[in-house]
Amino acid sequence: MSSIALPARPAKVSPLDALQRWLPKLVLAPSMLIVLVGFYAYIGWTFLLSFTNSRFMPSYKWVGLQQYQRLWDNDRWWVASQNLLVFGGLFIAISLIIGVVLAVLLDQRIRREGLIRTIYLYPMALSMIVTGTAWQWLLNPGLGLDKLLRDWGWEGFRFDWLVDPDRVIYCLVIAAVWQASGFVMALFLAGLRSVDQSIIRAAQVDGASLPTIYLRIVLPSLRPVFFSALMILAHIAIKSFDLVAAMTAGGPGYSSDLPAMFMYAHTFTRGQMGLGAASAMLMLGAVMAIIVPYLYSELRSKRHV
Repeated sequence: MSSIALPARPAKVSPLDALQRWLPKLVLAPSMLIVLVGFYAYIGWTFLLSFTNSRFMPSYKWVGLQQYQRLWDNDRWWVASQNLLVFGGLFIAISLIIGVVLAVLLDQRIRREGLIRTIYLYPMALSMIVTGTAWQWLLNPGLGLDKLLRDWGWEGFRFDWLVDPDRVIYCLVIAAVWQASGFVMALFLAGLRSVDQSIIRAAQVDGASLPTIYLRIVLPSLRPVFFSALMILAHIAIKSFDLVAAMTAGGPGYSSDLPAMFMYAHTFTRGQMGLGAASAMLMLGAVMAIIVPYLYSELRSKRHV
């Protein structure tokens, strides 16, 4: 007679093993719930409100693309968008240049490197509200550098950009660069310290000068660091609100408005929630226009490795 094999009984899972299996999921569940509800759900809700006639309170009367058309015809929105191009372009470019130069200088193993690095990084520890308030005092024609130099005898000195509608946006650039360039320096310094020193020594043996080594060999190898810094700076520029609120409040008039300031003013102070939601979605689109190509290029490069 042939013996019939009985199916093996499943191993009994002890309560302790089950707890260990579910514990990571239980720990992450509150954070995932907060992200899903507080981030993605509100993005969806804002997207919905941008197609309604919501004012002081949400309303779900569908008006199609009317809010986006109003945004297109709004002069203040175009001023804010143009300011973002100027502010974002100068802020990103100058922060990258200063950060890279500082990182290269500190990479030479100079004395007091730790102290200098801490001084450069200190502004990043401050909030944008503190930075905006401090620079508002410094650049105020009646309180700051302008008054100080006049009191010292420089009667012809004049620096009134903070109250000049055509130049006030550059004051925001100065304050933002002061805060962010140290962070860019830290990113690039970490990247420089990870470069194989044998490559640099081989280039020096071949007679390459130090500037040539950095420009032709070292910095091109830091492409991921460059794109990371670019994404972070672009994100800071697009969502800049607290710096503008503390430093200029969008003035004089609305000459220093940025899209984040426009969105806040129309949503919470002017009772035009639908218009503010539409501007918020365009800001999200600007962020996605930066992030999606970067993620695509990174995934594509990893797929070909």
